[in-house]
Amino acid sequence: MLFRSRLHIAGIGIGGQGGRDIQNLTDENIVALCDVDHDYAAKTFAKFPDARRYKDYREMLEKEKGLDAVLIGTPDHTHAVIAAAAMRAGKHVFCEKPLTHDVREARELARIAGETKVCTQLGIQGHSMEGARMIHEWVRAGVLGEIREVDAWCSLSYHPPGHARWSPKWMSRPEETPAAPEGLEWDLWLGPAAHRPYHPAYHPGTWRAWWDFGNGMMGDRGVHTLDPVVWALDLGLPTTVDATSLGLNPDTHPLASIVTFRFPAKADRPPVKLTWYDGLRPPRPLELEEGRVLGGKEGGALLKGTKGMLAFGVYGDSPRLIPESAMKEFLPNRPAPSLPRIEEGHYVNWARACKGQAKASADFQYGALLTEICLLGNVAQRIDGAIDWEGKAMRATNSEEANRYIAP
Repeated sequence: MLFRSRLHIAGIGIGGQGGRDIQNLTDENIVALCDVDHDYAAKTFAKFPDARRYKDYREMLEKEKGLDAVLIGTPDHTHAVIAAAAMRAGKHVFCEKPLTHDVREARELARIAGETKVCTQLGIQGHSMEGARMIHEWVRAGVLGEIREVDAWCSLSYHPPGHARWSPKWMSRPEETPAAPEGLEWDLWLGPAAHRPYHPAYHPGTWRAWWDFGNGMMGDRGVHTLDPVVWALDLGLPTTVDATSLGLNPDTHPLASIVTFRFPAKADRPPVKLTWYDGLRPPRPLELEEGRVLGGKEGGALLKGTKGMLAFGVYGDSPRLIPESAMKEFLPNRPAPSLPRIEEGHYVNWARACKGQAKASADFQYGALLTEICLLGNVAQRIDGAIDWEGKAMRATNSEEANRYIAP
């Protein structure tokens, strides 16, 4: 139990999303900031001038004995090693999504979190919002009837002309070897990844497109968008995952893909087929009115039930029945709220949980399951084929090629 009223928090990887994250915790004491690129992180350093600065998280954990918690916003390939070190040092951990870079890491972080009993939270901010909770309540109340099929998608891609801000111009490793910018410790940025020369194709931001560092759109928007589906339908692990990929190569995520997950039946629901469209949009249902956008502008999900269909945006936002006439008929009779609301928001919820004042909305036990599902989709993309998944054994029973990516 924490007795002081304000947490002592450190941010690790604060040049991009991590810097935006930590600004939601300014009611706590931000005592240390760590980033391998101090120039990239300069704006966040300037907002917390009293925080001690580091480049190596290991040095920071060693010196900052008074830390209560850390927030991790580094690239995907370093999430697991940093989170594991922090939890073993007794620190509470908030980690941006996806939780890890491979399936084995997700299992390990869930195990370490259970052993150390620290408070954890995955950065799936939509899980604490109103939309995801309404979706859960409506599905559980039987509003849609039996749900056997789900479409989910992100129409963007991490390649031109997809996600223009972060798309690299390269589809394979660049041959040029420019010097790393002053202020960037390239070996520390690589962390557990195999060595390669620095190139701006990787940092900042564009790392998401590369297999060795990022999890593409499946690990970015997919984790957000599949969260309400996995939660409301209590999906557990799939038994098969099958992908067809476009523009596949050994270095970068595909230009587009269609990934089909099949989940077995449970006592309270039938089997579920979930189709993820990566860099694409699913077919429009006939019942959707002309001119109406399906889900959100850049992505979302569609639950197809025997009594109706429900669409929502990337983060579980704006859930609405299709057609709109069904929504208008439903609203006066919708189920009363049954889940607790996270009024304080996702970040403060975690801080309160660290103090024993609340339950974390999306801890690593749930976050590891959600991440594993999405990472299995990436493995299927990578082999451009099917995986028969034996969850208990953590292996694909039909593909040794797939198993090479489960626990590299």
